[in-house]
Amino acid sequence: MFRRRGPTRSAKAGRAGSGNGGALSPGGGALALDGVSRAYRGGAVVALHPTDLAVERGRFVAVMGPSGSGKSTLLQCAAGLDRPTSGRVRVEGVELGSLKEAALTRLRRERIGFVFQAHNLVPSLSVAENVALPLMLGGADEATTRRAAVALASVGLGDRADDRPTELSGGQQQRVAIARALVTDPAVVFADEPTGALDPSTAHDVLALLRQAVDHDGHTVVMVTHDPAAAAWCDEAVFLAEGRVVATLHRPDAERVHAVMRRLGRGAVAA
Repeated sequence: MFRRRGPTRSAKAGRAGSGNGGALSPGGGALALDGVSRAYRGGAVVALHPTDLAVERGRFVAVMGPSGSGKSTLLQCAAGLDRPTSGRVRVEGVELGSLKEAALTRLRRERIGFVFQAHNLVPSLSVAENVALPLMLGGADEATTRRAAVALASVGLGDRADDRPTELSGGQQQRVAIARALVTDPAVVFADEPTGALDPSTAHDVLALLRQAVDHDGHTVVMVTHDPAAAAWCDEAVFLAEGRVVATLHRPDAERVHAVMRRLGRGAVAA
C-alpha cells in the first residue's frame, strides 16, 4: 500500500561543524537544539557535548550512532524527558527549559508524540482507549472518540477498536502506538527504535506509516535507529559518536548509512 518516496536529489555526506554538531536547517522549525549538552556525576561523565540541531516541519530524521554515542540522550533532551545540562531546546519556538514541570508535562502530552520499541500500551484498556489516552488526560468528550477512531483508521486498524492490545500482533501494537502518537496532531513525533523488535516485513509497514505521516499529513518525525534500512526511509540521517554530531546524510540509502556506521564502529570520524 505504501512505498518509500524515491530520492529527488543526490545523497551526500557532510562533516558537521567542529564541536557544535550540524544544523539540518537554518531555521528553528519544529525542533531546535541550541548548544544542548548533558553531563552526569557532576560533569564527570559527558553523554552529549554542546550540540546544535534544527529540524524543519514535515521532515523525517534518523539519529544514528554506535552504542553509547549519545543518540538516546539527544532524543530524551529533545523530547523534554530529560533536562539538558546546558543549552536550549525549542519545540515550535517554545523553550522547554522555561517551562515549569506541569506545563512541560502538558506540552509533552499535547505537542509531542512518542513511539517506543516496547509499544507501552496499557493492557487493561481497549485499542481505541489506548489511542485516545493522550486526549483523555486532557478531558474526554465525543470529539475524543472521533479523533481516536480517525487515527486508528489511518493505520489500518479501525476494525480493532474494541480489542485489547494482547489480542494484536507486535506489528499491530506498534501501529496502535503510532496512532496514539499522532492523535494529538503533535509538533514532533519521537520514535525510539520503533522497528527494533519487528521482522523486516512488519518493520516495512511501520516505517511506511511514519513516512506517510510526514508526506501526507505534514508531521515531523525524529527516529533513533541502528538499522540502515530504516534510515533509508528518512530525509536525513544524523550520526553521533562520543556525544557529538559528526556527520549527516541527505536522502540516505542503506548502503551509504552502513558505510558511515562501519567507519564509526572502527572509531573513525565520518567525513
